[in-house]
Order: sequence, then structure tokens, then C-alpha cells
Amino acid sequence: MSKVNTVLGTIPAEELEIVAVHEHIGYGMPGSELDTRWWKTPEQAYGETVPKLRKFREYGGGTMVDATGICNGRDIDYYKSLSRKTGVNIVACTGFVGGDTALPHFSRATVDYLAKVFIHEITVGIGDTGAKAGVIKVGVSRGGHMTDLDKRIYRAAARAAVATGAPILTHLAIDPEPAVSIFKEEGLPLDRVLFGHADDGLNAPITPHDWIYGQGGRIGFDTFGYDLELPDPPFWGRKRAERMEHFVKLVNKGYADKLLVSADANCSPLGWPGVKGHTINYIFEDMIPDMRAAGIDDATLKLLLEDNPADFLSLHA
Repeated sequence: MSKVNTVLGTIPAEELEIVAVHEHIGYGMPGSELDTRWWKTPEQAYGETVPKLRKFREYGGGTMVDATGICNGRDIDYYKSLSRKTGVNIVACTGFVGGDTALPHFSRATVDYLAKVFIHEITVGIGDTGAKAGVIKVGVSRGGHMTDLDKRIYRAAARAAVATGAPILTHLAIDPEPAVSIFKEEGLPLDRVLFGHADDGLNAPITPHDWIYGQGGRIGFDTFGYDLELPDPPFWGRKRAERMEHFVKLVNKGYADKLLVSADANCSPLGWPGVKGHTINYIFEDMIPDMRAAGIDDATLKLLLEDNPADFLSLHA
């Protein structure tokens, strides 16, 4: 039976139910906890987060993947409390959102050291929490091209994925050729990699969707809800209809077996205001109705939201 690491323990993949595969309990840059302008008490963060996760559960959501890497506000004991409180399975990650978010201790580390950190967090646990990471996060630093540090992190992640069977989730799908080369050199099957943010307004035009699919990689349309129609849209926003048209085009090409979807929302952002009007529940309140209106049937929705995530998140040891 396939197993998935959650913060409350390892569970059968069949128990995940509907999965939001790329979300955040709270994401911030290193040092955000020191920014008094946006500082929140634990009670405030809890008060913002619990209702959103409860609503997610009421809608039928079973699991969210917290894609917040090391140094970006990851708080495993907090996640455990939230999971118990709301009934939502939370999958935590090891790794980094990008090399430019790694503090010096990690940015100066060797591939071997980083791989050992990732493996330990997947197989033994994160710190003294007793909770194991279920996915490895990697990313492209600012500028749109992989840096030498990014490449070291990707290689360490590939070695950890091969050793543990855990999947890899990327921040951005641009400049994927060096990443694919590293994964192949390390013997990692590319269906263990979700190339994320392939749909956002900045990067969709320069993301080689067909090439990624042809290589066997998974494609993340995981910024649903960051719409230019919002009152104060983010710079990575995109017109709602344009994103859906793009997504349906890939479904119609036969790519549904490698597509995963999510909202990349922050329940309670750290050190920044977040995007007003955008939550994890966009998935149920807007995305799914829009998909149905665009002709995507229930069998495909189940593939996108249940079957594909369960296969991706399963430990393939």
C-alpha cells in the first residue's frame, strides 16, 4: 500500500482525499519575524488560519501540502496543532523555496550535507517534532535562471528523492533544462518531479510545457486564483479566463495524467500582507466551477485533485 508522510504520521495514500498540492500555512522571507510592521501574535495567525482550513475540510478537502521550505517560516508543531484542530492532513516539506532564501549555513553547504539534511527530515523527522517531511522543495532563484547554489540544492534533492522515494516540488518551471539534466544524472524518474508555477502570469509564456511533459515531468498549474481581476492583483497575476483556457488546452492535448492543480495561497502570511481575497478555498469556490463550465468532467477532476496527487505524494521507495 502506498504511504504518504503527514505531520501527524504516515498514512495510506488512499486517505488523502482531495489534495491542494501547493499551499502555505504561512510563508515569509528569512527574518520576516523581525519585521514589526507585519508581525502577528500566534493567536492572530491561528485565528486567520483555522477558519480557512475548516472551510477547506467542509468543502471536501482532505490534504494540503505546505510548500514552505527551510528558512521561510516552517513551523511543524504549529502544523500539527492545526491538523488536529481542523481534520486536514498537512504534508510538510524539506528543502528550500530557492537558493536565494537559504541562510548562509545552508547556502555554503555541500551537496552531500544538504542531501543528508533532506534524507534525515524525510526518514527520521524535522528537528525534535517527530514529524517527517513528505516532499522536497526546490526552486529557481530570482532572475529566472538556476544559480550554482540552486543546482547544488537540486542535486541534493535528487539524491534524497532517490534514497527515500519522496517527490520533488519546484518553485517555478522556467529554465528546466539544467534541472532535468541533474535529475537524469542522479537517476531520478521525472514523474517524481512536479514543475510548479507553470501557469502564473510572468512565467507561463516562458515555460516549455510540452517539453516538460515530453520528458515525463509533472506540470503544476498551482497559482489558481491569482487573478488580475482582484482589487489589488499581485505582479504574477493572470487573467482568470486566460489561465483556464491555457489549462483546458493542455487537458485536451492529453496531459491530464501529469497535471496537478492548487492555489498557492497563504493562510496567514509572514512579514508581508498577502493577497486579499485569495485563499486555499478558491479551489472549491471558483476553480472547480470554472473547470466544469469549461467542459472538464468529474472523472478528470478526480484525476487532477485525487489520483494524480496521491500517486505523486506516495513514497516510492
